[in-house]
Amino acid sequence: MNIISTLASFIIAYLLGSIPAALWIGKWVHKIDVREHGSGNAGATNVIRVLGWKTGIPVLLIDLAKGWLAAMMPLFLYAAEPESAMLTNLQIASGLFAITGHILPLFAGFRGGKGVATMFGVLLALHPILTLFCMGIFLVVLIITGIVSISSMTAGIAFPLFLFLLFDTPSLIFKIFSIVVALALLITHRKNIGRLLKGEEKKLIIFKKKDKTTP
Repeated sequence: MNIISTLASFIIAYLLGSIPAALWIGKWVHKIDVREHGSGNAGATNVIRVLGWKTGIPVLLIDLAKGWLAAMMPLFLYAAEPESAMLTNLQIASGLFAITGHILPLFAGFRGGKGVATMFGVLLALHPILTLFCMGIFLVVLIITGIVSISSMTAGIAFPLFLFLLFDTPSLIFKIFSIVVALALLITHRKNIGRLLKGEEKKLIIFKKKDKTTP
C-alpha cells in the first residue's frame, strides 16, 4: 500500500464529494438555494421536485460521477495492487470520504444531501454489474410507486442480498460494506419511513399527463 497515494485519494475523494451540484446549479440557473425549498436536502431528488427534471438530471449525474471518481482514485493513483483485496478496501474507504463530503460538504457550509446518488456512484465503481442491476430495481420500483425513498431503500437492500446470493468478492470488508450501505439508507430515510407509515410521503411526478382539453 502506497501511503501517500492513499492519503491523496482520501483527500481528493472528500473534496469531490463536497462539490454541491444541487446548490450551485440551483443558484446559477434558478437563483435559489434548494436547501430552503422542498425537503431541504441538497440532492438530486429535491432538485427534481423543486426545479424540475431538466435541472435535476445533471445534478444526479454529477453526484453519481463524483462517487465513481472518488472510488476510482486509489486505482488511478496506484495506491495498491490492481484487483487485490487491499485495493477494494481502499476504494471503499475513499468512497466513504466522498459520501461524507456530500452529506457534510466543505464548499456548502457542511449542509448537504443524503448521499444516495453518490453512494450508488461508489458502488458502480466497486461492482458495476450488480450496481446496474440494483439501479434497474430502483427504476422499476420508482415507476410503480412514484416514491423515491421506497425505491432507494429497496435497491439498497437488494445490493447485499444479491451480492451474497449471486456474486463473490475477495474482500470481506466489501461484504460488510454492502450491509452497511443498506442499513445507512434505512437510517438516513427514517423520516421518510415515518411519513410512509402515515401515508404522507410525497410522490415524484415521472410522467405528466397530457391535457386532453382541446384549444
